[in-house]
Order: sequence, then C-alpha cells, then structure tokens
Amino acid sequence: MFNSACVVGAGRVGTALAARLGESLPTHTTTRGLDVGEADLVVLCVPDRAIAEVAQAIPTGPWIAHTSGARGLTELEPHERRFSLHPLQTFTLARGPEQLDGAWAAISAEAPEALDMAQGLARLLGLNAFELEDAQRPLYHAAAIMASPFLVTLHDVAASLMEAAGGPPEALTPLMLRTIENGFQHTGPQVRNDQETLERAGAAVMELHDGRFPLFEHLAQTEGNLLREPAG
Repeated sequence: MFNSACVVGAGRVGTALAARLGESLPTHTTTRGLDVGEADLVVLCVPDRAIAEVAQAIPTGPWIAHTSGARGLTELEPHERRFSLHPLQTFTLARGPEQLDGAWAAISAEAPEALDMAQGLARLLGLNAFELEDAQRPLYHAAAIMASPFLVTLHDVAASLMEAAGGPPEALTPLMLRTIENGFQHTGPQVRNDQETLERAGAAVMELHDGRFPLFEHLAQTEGNLLREPAG
C-alpha cells in the first residue's frame, strides 16, 4: 500500500507516529525544511493553524494526510490524493509508539480509494479506525475535549478540594483509575438517592467562595439528568 513515508513534525504525535511507521516501512521526519523526499505518504503532524500552509508547500503527487481532530480535508488543498486520520489518544514525549496500541482513530476521505488508504494507515499504526464525516468534526472534537483535557481539569479541581479539606490530592488517582476500569459506572449519593449528602457537599464547596461551586452544581445536575434517563 505504502512503500515509504515522511512525517512532518516532531512533536508528541509526530514522534510516536514516525516510530510506529518505521517498524513497517522506510520513514523519515522533517520539520521546517519540508524535505519529504521520495515518500509516497506524507503525514502532517503540525498545529491546526499550520496545516493549510504546510500542505500548499508540499509538491502534489504523494498521498497526504493530516492528524487533526478538528480540521477538515479542505485544509490539504491543492492535493487530491488526501485523507485525514486523527488518533483518538493523548500523547507524551516521554513514551514511544506503544501509546498508539489499542487506541481508536477517526478517518475521513472523499473517495473510496482514499478511504482504503486511511484504513491501511490505521492498520500500520495499530489503530481501530472508524469513518467520520467532515461536517461532524466539531461535535467529535467536543467529545474528545470532554474526555481528555476536561478530565484533567476535573482532576485538578477535585485535587484542590481534597487539599482544601486537608487530604492528599494523590489519593484521588486510584479512585479515578478504578472508575475507568469499572466501565464508568455511576456510584455515589445520587445513585443512592441521597440528596441530603449531595447538598452538604455542595454547600461545603460554595463556602470556599472561589468559583468552583458552579462546576460542582452543573455536574451534579447533569449526573442527575443522566440517571433519570430511561434505560436503552
């Protein structure tokens, strides 16, 4: 399918992708020089705002893809042999290509051949691919933001409340990990229909007078709505 690849960008995503691709085919990376060589696949792992400019600077011919979760295929103009693949994962430079193992990827393409190429790249990377329409990218990206960066925000707020109570913030980590391992099952006072306990907790957060109560209140309301939804 692909004989060689060039990954543009050496950040967290680009480094992991280049390492994984290098296990299967000749792969090199490039940054400002944009030297893609004779690669028949060019993968742009650059900031969203730079995709269009970088794509226009690369000669047409090879297959070209970007890894953005938010930007559409028009960012890759004037290339016609194009698709997108967004690894639905969070990355760190401290780890390698194993970060891709078992993750999913949203792929988008405008033609059957391009979709086949996107699926082929997903297989090379060890990703589970699903097709995503470009028009649905904002909603898709909102889901990803809720699941990762907002999870970090939720942890940071919870840790600050724990610290304010005199407990160690790191004690929350096993709780959060087990919640994930248990398949995100709802537990706690709302499951037990114990509104008195929930209200006492909310009142304690409100007494801090530092802006954290609205988040607690909105999350409590949202959880209650979800629990009241009919099953199925």
